Amino acid sequence: MPGDPRARELCAAALHRARSQPDVSHVEVRWLREKNERLRVRDGAPDGISRGGSAGFSIRLIAKGAWGFACTQAGTETSLGRMVDEAIAVARASSRLLVKPVRFPERAGEIGEYASEVEVEPFSVPLEQKLADLAGPEAELRRGGKPIHSTEAWMHWTEIDKLLVTSEGTDVAQRLMFGGAGMSAIAVGSDGRMQRRSYPGFPGSEGLQGGYEIVARTDLLGAAPRVRAEAIELLAAEPCPEGVRDVVLGSNQMALQIHESCGHPTELDRALGAEISLAGGSFLQPSDLGKLRYGSDIVTLTADSVAPMGLGTFGWDDEGTPAGKVPLVEQGVFVDYLSSRETAAALGRESTGTVRADGWNRVPMIRMVNVSLEPRSGTLEDLIADTADGILLDVNQSWSIDDLRLNFQFSCELAWEIKHGKRVRLLRDARYTGITPKFWQSCDAICGAADTRIWGLMLCGKGDPIQTMAVAHAAPPARFRKVEVGHT
Repeated sequence: MPGDPRARELCAAALHRARSQPDVSHVEVRWLREKNERLRVRDGAPDGISRGGSAGFSIRLIAKGAWGFACTQAGTETSLGRMVDEAIAVARASSRLLVKPVRFPERAGEIGEYASEVEVEPFSVPLEQKLADLAGPEAELRRGGKPIHSTEAWMHWTEIDKLLVTSEGTDVAQRLMFGGAGMSAIAVGSDGRMQRRSYPGFPGSEGLQGGYEIVARTDLLGAAPRVRAEAIELLAAEPCPEGVRDVVLGSNQMALQIHESCGHPTELDRALGAEISLAGGSFLQPSDLGKLRYGSDIVTLTADSVAPMGLGTFGWDDEGTPAGKVPLVEQGVFVDYLSSRETAAALGRESTGTVRADGWNRVPMIRMVNVSLEPRSGTLEDLIADTADGILLDVNQSWSIDDLRLNFQFSCELAWEIKHGKRVRLLRDARYTGITPKFWQSCDAICGAADTRIWGLMLCGKGDPIQTMAVAHAAPPARFRKVEVGHT
């Protein structure tokens, strides 16, 4: 079960010490233990095998109306006592410069446990088996030699145990397990031009919550011949023609489109100007809530922390807000933010429960959970059959977006030209550009649940010092009208 008895005792003692101070109004004490493993087989040999982990405690509190934070890796009552005193000292010092005191709405305490559903514990699987499960598909990618120039297959696993106890009576323990497996092949033509094919999506998008059963689900070996063939076929493909075309985004590319043009701009700390150092601010302002036409009537985007297998799924966020599902964009209208209790209170709203820290020594902040496009109906093949003249793009290759999350450009590994409802030719180096609201307003078809996949991005960056976070996006393929396309 989640948690650690000794860690719980120490957290309780730290909470008691902090609450005994007369000017302390709110306290959160956390313990977190993480272990991780990464393996890679590259060009026929094991490469980049690493294992690591750490554990520690942190406290966040409000004293004299200001925040204080401190942390320690030493698990003793003395070290946690110093941690508490340091956090109070930070808050008291900060209070001297306050423009206005922190507004942090209290809520009823939560008690409970959450654990990821795991069939096969990945850290108990022998290293030899893991390497064999990578070596087989990697060898298949190399089969036949040139023009395949380089190949690799990888997997990664993370286990997080954490406790949260607060002055509100919250006492929750969680154990999260997630990981994934992927592979890629690089083909080089006689002219020196290079093409890459990745599977199951662009590298770093393959994460799922669960155990080693994820490897069988991903089926690297079964997909390897197709991945190799597509990498070679791309060498002879024509570049994507320039122009304005209808665009169909595959599920994997849709995940990154959601991430960059919906996930980040709906972070309320960005909109309020409290987080701008990494990846900028947001074009979505509080005055736009309930008014701004973000997308077409069929576009509904949600913040969902209860989705099965999502990297953004948990029992409670790091403020003790229980997991749930709320709309961010509803029938095309911008209706809510990813928020914390403090930022939501600034707008007279309730937190959407999206606060997490990436380790025991980091301050919790607003992060994406599973930010997803709600499916509609039909399959990808139905959508292609309904498209007279367009481009199907999938698997991201590169991207850029401005500091308000408005103007963007994405390029993809794969593209197919669609004519009269059929894929007629493979295209290389395809890109598309757009302006976020105009792009989403042009969405006129979204596929159903059968073609919707949840993609887990392991390393979403935010903050200063930077924090990385595992987030996810359930993404059905969708069509967008009159989009500017071309090639890189």
